[in-house]
Amino acid sequence: MERWNDEDSKLFMDLGRYFVPEREYQIGAICALIPVSTYEPFEVLDLCCGEGLLAEAILEAFPRCSVRGLDGSPAMLEAATKRLARFGDRFAAGEFDLTSSSWRGAYGPVRAAVSSLAFHHLDGAQKRALFRDVYHMVQPGGAFIIADLVMPVSEAGVRLAARSWDEAVRERSLKLLGDERAFERFEEERWNLYRYPDPEVDKPSALYEQLRWLDDAGFEGVDVFLMYAGHAVFGGMRP
Repeated sequence: MERWNDEDSKLFMDLGRYFVPEREYQIGAICALIPVSTYEPFEVLDLCCGEGLLAEAILEAFPRCSVRGLDGSPAMLEAATKRLARFGDRFAAGEFDLTSSSWRGAYGPVRAAVSSLAFHHLDGAQKRALFRDVYHMVQPGGAFIIADLVMPVSEAGVRLAARSWDEAVRERSLKLLGDERAFERFEEERWNLYRYPDPEVDKPSALYEQLRWLDDAGFEGVDVFLMYAGHAVFGGMRP
């Protein structure tokens, strides 16, 4: 792929349920890490909200919460808006360019900023700058939680991530479809970036580096909460 486009978005909406290892567990982990208030309404900022699966889980889990979902894909935003229409004005969608800094002063303070499977399209310098900017969007006591693909630092680690991701997709295909059709499509599309790297599109950074960048940005309690098949859930709290 030369760049992510709406055709890629549509493919992911069709097949993401098979392509993302432990997808439901990742979403549940993010929800569990959002610091909530029992009595006060609060807002969550979902960066690259996609078709709204994570936002839906957050809105269902926290009835006093609202979510602002931003994405660069009109197809994704249309799907999210339809999916989340039942929540009324608790969900608001907006189009943005993740790589631009122009939008970053317009949002906040929020109880949590979250993102799933998006930041690996940014290079290291872009991630580091984004982490610093998100720090100022999150209110004190709030959290920044990321689910994303991370880059192993050794060749053995890359091979393990590639194999584990293949195995996870094959298992989900068998579980959800009863055959390997989804895995065959996963392979056909060369979706496993550890096996078929495309540095023009995919720029995953090492997990240790990203934890350090979060710490440098000012977040505390920086930690890894989940790691499987190259997919990690990690983040920190604003003091």
